[in-house]
Amino acid sequence: MVRLLITAIILVSFSKGGDIYHQNCVNCHKIYGPSLKKLFFDYLLVYSSERRVKKALFEYMKNPDPKKSLMPKEYIRQNGVKKPSKLSDEALKKAIDSYWNRYKVIGKIK
Repeated sequence: MVRLLITAIILVSFSKGGDIYHQNCVNCHKIYGPSLKKLFFDYLLVYSSERRVKKALFEYMKNPDPKKSLMPKEYIRQNGVKKPSKLSDEALKKAIDSYWNRYKVIGKIK
């Protein structure tokens, strides 16, 4: 019984990051764009490592700045920059981790 409870708690804790990501990132990007996959590879091209990509995403989400945006100037002119994330630091980090795991290339190429 205890094992079952512990397993359930672990599964719920792992799924929370994905839920945060889907509810807050995927749903919004489906409506307003741009493609999360394209943005991932843009960030990877500019920042090159997992640590740097995650740090840049976190900082941008907390304090969006058009000078730090990777979006084309025309997109920003038409749509502006996003509003700062209202997620807690912990929730935002979980969402970014889910995002990274969704699109990372390392470990997926055989």
